[in-house]
Amino acid sequence: MIARMAERVIAACDGASKGNPGPAGWAWVVADAQETVVRWEAGPLGTATNNVAELTALERLLAATDPAVPIEIRMDSQYAMKAVTTWLPGWKRKGWKTAAGKPVANQDLVVRIDALLAGRAVEFRYVPAHQVDGDRLNDLADRAASQAAVSQAAAGSQLGSPEPPASPDAGGAGRRTAGSAAKTASSRRRSAGGAATSTRAARPTNSANSTSSRTLNAKFPGRCRCGRSYAAGEPIAKNPDGWGHPACRSGAAPDAP
Repeated sequence: MIARMAERVIAACDGASKGNPGPAGWAWVVADAQETVVRWEAGPLGTATNNVAELTALERLLAATDPAVPIEIRMDSQYAMKAVTTWLPGWKRKGWKTAAGKPVANQDLVVRIDALLAGRAVEFRYVPAHQVDGDRLNDLADRAASQAAVSQAAAGSQLGSPEPPASPDAGGAGRRTAGSAAKTASSRRRSAGGAATSTRAARPTNSANSTSSRTLNAKFPGRCRCGRSYAAGEPIAKNPDGWGHPACRSGAAPDAP
């Protein structure tokens, strides 16, 4: 367990799956009240979905922190946050069935998280993904989870691991890795029970399939699969991982500036 740290803990957690399902990993970051990183940890999950990775990250974070200390948890997963803050009470009343009468997905993880939340002062805060100047703690958790998904190896401050490498053009701020790109856009709105959220980085409202040759002007700034950002109004195209530079559509990333 992490030793009791002052009056409040600030933390972030994230999961990644390269393929959804595919090689997956989880990570969490703990900071003090001044948002100085105290500890972080990441681990592999073998083959798993994004949702499993996100829930696992939350479960590992709760298990690794002192339940007597209030904690703020920053996440970019709408699914994981709603599962434990909005949907869980109804699932329990219905005998772990959804409103449609189907078994709750990932019930084992949700049950463990429910037990770990009992009696704790927890504030969930949604932080939007794909932001060039996004939340620093969530960014570190994202990079660590993606690295664990690729390497399928544990890492963390207790193991003497260096922080995962930062984005070459953003110094790590708000970077979203290729493994995180598979997270569904529908999970990027506002968390139930969390703080007010920023508008997520945009994706065009026009639809196109992954092999389309159509080029659109970005409605909002965002980040391409190559790691470089694009500005609002800049031409973008649909690639296998989402929207980005037209040159990256075939997998060839443009040269870094």
